[in-house]
Amino acid sequence: MGWKAHATGVDMATIDPKTLREAQLIMLEMLVEFDAICSKHNLQYWLDSGTLLGAVRHQGFIPWDDDIDLSMPMEDYNKFIEIADDELSDAIFFQTMKSDSAFKFDYIKLRSNRATIVEFHEKDREVGYHQGVFVDIFPMLTVENTPFHQQYYSDVFKLIRSVSSVSLHTPEGKDNPLSRKNLIASLESMHQGWDNESNKVIYGGEMPDVAAWFDQNKIFPLKKIEFEGLSFPVPNDPNHYLGSIYSFNYMELPPLDKRTIHAHEIKIEKA
Repeated sequence: MGWKAHATGVDMATIDPKTLREAQLIMLEMLVEFDAICSKHNLQYWLDSGTLLGAVRHQGFIPWDDDIDLSMPMEDYNKFIEIADDELSDAIFFQTMKSDSAFKFDYIKLRSNRATIVEFHEKDREVGYHQGVFVDIFPMLTVENTPFHQQYYSDVFKLIRSVSSVSLHTPEGKDNPLSRKNLIASLESMHQGWDNESNKVIYGGEMPDVAAWFDQNKIFPLKKIEFEGLSFPVPNDPNHYLGSIYSFNYMELPPLDKRTIHAHEIKIEKA
């Protein structure tokens, strides 16, 4: 779900609850596999956005959620890209702009080969890319804690949204990959590494929505909390993290008419 809590979705009644739950369990299996790979290679990651909110508020998926959001330090994110094809099982398609030429987004996804999803912004469109239910993975950077850096970060995210392909978060976007690449590189050039706890942690720009601004010493050291009966890494202070993303009281359930889902359709492949 992630930042999609800020967006308009489709009424969850359009998706059969049993089908949604089956899809969630398939995504959970992908998360378990990803977690094992990260453990094997000493890569850090944490639950993010709606997945983190689900862990804190529900000890699992938000009941109407239809994806998983994860974040990784940029260095670990790049390392995972290098090893993913060799480590992932055949049940998962590793989606990047390189592996899927029709995919117009800069971040990476794990896509299931066992279940498909059509998001509402994809309805009646020939998108051409793999549409398995997914796990989103975002790279994270650190920058100096100054008003200039915060404003620059916010401004760059607005520009990236304006030159990004149409999606849930960029409904009016225009696909300009070269401009995006340069803007993302401008954020990466400010990356300070992970040694100075006074730095701020930011999203790298590959998935530009809310320009959330986190205290590094509230993220690390990571800890584990329960999600669907298992334990996964989360920021050390999840409330600081969630409070930086969401403007509403995230511990209160939204009214029924605000419990939106982003899938127009979900299909489970039968064995």
